[in-house]
Amino acid sequence: MNNFDVIVIGAGHAGIEAALASSRLGVKTLVLTLDINSIGKMSCNPAIGGVGKGQLVKEIDALGGSMGKAADACAIQFRILNSSKGAAVQSSRAQIDMHKYSCYMQKLLKRQKNLVIKEAEVKKLIIKDSNILGVITDKEEIRAKCVVICPGTFLNGLIHIGLRHFSGGRINERASIGLAHNLKALGFNLLRFKTGTCPRLDKNTIDFSNLIRQEGDALPKPFSFSTAKLRQKQIPCHITYTNNKTHEIIRVNLDRSPLYSGKIKATGVRYCPSIEDKIVKFSDKQRHQVFLEPQGLGVCEIYPNGISTSLPEDVQLKILASIPGLEKAKVIRFGYGIEHVVVEPTQLFPSLETKLIRNLYLAGQINGTTGYEEAAAQGLVAGINAALRIRNKEPFILDRASSYIGVLIDDLTTKGTLEPYRMFTSRVEYRLILREDNADLRLSRMGFDLGLLSSATYQKVKNKQNSIKEGVVFLKRTRIKPDKKINAKLFRINSAALSRIVSLEDLLKRPQIGIKDLKVIHKLRPGIPESAWQQVELEVKYAGFIQRQLKDVERFKHLEKIRLPLDFDYSSLSGISREIREKLVKFKPLNLGQASRISGVTPAAISLLMVYLRKANGFGERQPNHGPLANG
Repeated sequence: MNNFDVIVIGAGHAGIEAALASSRLGVKTLVLTLDINSIGKMSCNPAIGGVGKGQLVKEIDALGGSMGKAADACAIQFRILNSSKGAAVQSSRAQIDMHKYSCYMQKLLKRQKNLVIKEAEVKKLIIKDSNILGVITDKEEIRAKCVVICPGTFLNGLIHIGLRHFSGGRINERASIGLAHNLKALGFNLLRFKTGTCPRLDKNTIDFSNLIRQEGDALPKPFSFSTAKLRQKQIPCHITYTNNKTHEIIRVNLDRSPLYSGKIKATGVRYCPSIEDKIVKFSDKQRHQVFLEPQGLGVCEIYPNGISTSLPEDVQLKILASIPGLEKAKVIRFGYGIEHVVVEPTQLFPSLETKLIRNLYLAGQINGTTGYEEAAAQGLVAGINAALRIRNKEPFILDRASSYIGVLIDDLTTKGTLEPYRMFTSRVEYRLILREDNADLRLSRMGFDLGLLSSATYQKVKNKQNSIKEGVVFLKRTRIKPDKKINAKLFRINSAALSRIVSLEDLLKRPQIGIKDLKVIHKLRPGIPESAWQQVELEVKYAGFIQRQLKDVERFKHLEKIRLPLDFDYSSLSGISREIREKLVKFKPLNLGQASRISGVTPAAISLLMVYLRKANGFGERQPNHGPLANG
């Protein structure tokens, strides 16, 4: 019988980050996957990042994860989304060479110290006295102190193409049936969600001549703060549109759609609907955009992002033939829908440990999310916490005021989700201070303290912080007098002339003036890198808004600091409704902040709870533990 500290089940985006984090923290880790060649496989679109998702990738990188570095090494086009809007909602997105990305991650895992990879299907968890002791696979029994389950869409996955359906975790890959049944038998409340993917097209059969060409950014910005230079060749995407003919083809074939014939009963992705969903729910739209995304440099596959479908193969061919540029396109692989098992995420602590079974962690789509980035973020946190449990240390928990990852996990564990959850900037209350450009400044100290970032990497972050401080001080202290030359320069950028002595900081606050303009007006302090000056500009321009948001964060953190014991007797509380009492017992909030975000728990109930805590033997007075004790 083999023994490990941590077993990670699954080697998708969540499993990769979990396994790397655990092993890098010095604990003996095993990855179990159905197919070693599928490690790091991108099941759906060939892209990483996007609105709200780019922030997650930056935060993963700042904490010491690997998705950002892998994306930089394999990206074939970079774009900043919402670039015309404020910095708080700007997000990075990159097209990825899918094959290269998978190879990159496979090599990374195979070279990692303290990490073993095995092909096997987990059939059952070994449980004793509500503690995980290991797993039983189709080959052997393996013991472990902690287990992290990251199965993606493989838990009792069911693939749909038209009215035909069959078992599978991904096309041509078998599902994990036994583990899904085992989780249900153990008492977990399970849901079923649905996602889908587009057909893959042969690039050589597409007519690009009249399509809209979409280039990447002229000066691409990498995901990882440690990437000095992007070396991969950059290539364009193309845009086409559906039309009335396309929509009519779909409408007359809805009776053959598993979505509309009742074959699929699971809840689908609201924010990334299938093309048949779009036609039904947005019937007033005359057309829908289709992004033709290359799946790599050396491959002929194109991903037509925007026409995810589970319609029959003959209907998919008709749909494609109706779209400009795709009239003669050959299909390499047809699109399909897939249903899979989800564990209701309110059954987890914010450490991603299950409340039902100690030392068992869940990460990725099993928690109800959709997307590579959401999965990787959860995997990183679960892997860190499994390793910390082995080392008898307190769990690592990110709150809503610290990161997008904190918002993601808090939403899942406190509010739950009845549909596939996707990260958006709109979900984040403090997005002005949780920008993707400052993720390293916010989180690298945590990554270093955990042991995931080297001292050299963290020193670079500290140097950047010092440079930003120096830049702000320089702008505050440097004052300029009005003269003809300066006013002429201001005139050329449509900014008002100076009539009195002002600081460079005052000038930078003007909406027409950026740091580049300031450099033309006055010589700036040498030795401060461009990346630091960009932060200085944001800090100066948004100073008032940032200060107000920091005050909001302080009020938020006040409630977060008032801890709730896991064995707190809510039945002893008078003055709150039975419904609220039942919810508090069910969710087991770790602090008053988390309790306040449970649906149906009123501010009055929180006030009563706060009063009770302060009277009861000092409970609630900023207790040190953040959840289940690390050492039992």
